Amino acid sequence: MFSAADQAAVAQAITVAEARTSGEIVCIVNEHRHYYAATGLGIAAVLAFLLPLLGVVLGVDPLRLLPGGDWSGGDPALDLRRGIEAYAALQVALFCLAAALLVLTPLGSWLTPPHFKHARVRGEALAQFRTRGIGDTRARTGVLIYVSTPDRIAEVVADEGIYAKVDAGHWRATVAALVAGIKAGTPARGFTDAVGLAGKVLAEHFPAAPGENPNELPDRLIVL
Repeated sequence: MFSAADQAAVAQAITVAEARTSGEIVCIVNEHRHYYAATGLGIAAVLAFLLPLLGVVLGVDPLRLLPGGDWSGGDPALDLRRGIEAYAALQVALFCLAAALLVLTPLGSWLTPPHFKHARVRGEALAQFRTRGIGDTRARTGVLIYVSTPDRIAEVVADEGIYAKVDAGHWRATVAALVAGIKAGTPARGFTDAVGLAGKVLAEHFPAAPGENPNELPDRLIVL
């Protein structure tokens, strides 16, 4: 998704933005696909419960789905037990088939409600924020610009030092600029625009101190 030139452009935008502020900006792109196993298993369980039941309501005998299942030995108790076993086997087969289809392919992701995806990506962004030390800058002014490309979701996480001083609308505008660039087929431009907006607000509230502006975090696009 990002060429070497794109990554260099984003790195340059971060360097320029941080030259005017004591804040730190980190850009991360996560290209790993998440298969949303919980969605797939949940839907598979519902299908395994409903489809055999619907078949029975419509008059389908589960035994007839098995080889030789249309034969009866004349014992009602034995036929009933075999019918229950066939019904259970059909449920297991349907569950395994649906689960494999929904968990091992992108279909499960497509069927996952958007708010679940946003919550998971937000959790990913917060985990990256913590593990990469973005929340450990001296003035607590780190900003993470995060994109999950398979989920098509962007997030901005600002540390408490800057978050308390900047209206949430500014971060929404930052995300909007990022997404606009990606939708236009120019993801590097989206990142540079978002970095520019983040750098502008950081410079307003946390300008660089003359002669002292250490670079605490890497100035590059991190691709996972």
